[in-house]
Amino acid sequence: MEIPTIGLAVAFAAGLLSFLSPCVLPIIPSYVTFITGMSLDELTATGQSERERARKAVLVHGLLFIVGFTAVFVIMGASATYLGSLFRYASGWIERAGGLLLIVFGLYLLGLLKIPGAEREFRFQLSDKPLGYLGTVLVGVTFAAGWTPCLGPVLAGIMTLAATSESVGTGIKLLSVYSAGLAIPFMMAALLLQKFVGNMGRMGRWLPWVNRISGGLLLVLGLLLITGSFTVINGMLMQWTPDFLLDRL
Repeated sequence: MEIPTIGLAVAFAAGLLSFLSPCVLPIIPSYVTFITGMSLDELTATGQSERERARKAVLVHGLLFIVGFTAVFVIMGASATYLGSLFRYASGWIERAGGLLLIVFGLYLLGLLKIPGAEREFRFQLSDKPLGYLGTVLVGVTFAAGWTPCLGPVLAGIMTLAATSESVGTGIKLLSVYSAGLAIPFMMAALLLQKFVGNMGRMGRWLPWVNRISGGLLLVLGLLLITGSFTVINGMLMQWTPDFLLDRL
């Protein structure tokens, strides 16, 4: 199943929801201070020279952090597509099984189903960041490889789409777009850290809704995969998509 249109939109939305999840959004300031090696006071300084220094550090280390987690997600997407291609003769069953799994994850995020052990978090933690720019990339790698269950259910949805796609390139594209959905708001929050921290209190009351929206997205995606409607809807959208956009997808 080729997924050039609706799948990319779903992947970007999934990345954005991952950023807004209740156990990722609140720790963004901590991650920014960790990768830059600067305190929160230094990062939110009002002096011209201090502000320029903080902005440069955030921009460089933020991009390297993004490179780290994007590399992991892209490898995961390529691997999922490759493994799915090995069982291409059973692609229909793979889609149905993946759809059922997404429905289970959706019910879990909606709080309607308990999954034993799902509340446990397995993280690769770095108590001290390695020196230099390479250390920032490594922090991004550990973030992608070990931050569960926050990313787990939503990421599983994009991995399922990658596993049912026709080419490794599509799997790479899906996970790259997912990473962009996570990376763009991260950089915006990091560069506007003072405003971000100041508004965190107001954002907190909306965080429970992120899980509900994520759960609803996975339920819909799961049902589309089980019924085979995903391909039909995607074909309709492709007909309405201008050629110049299709050439870029």
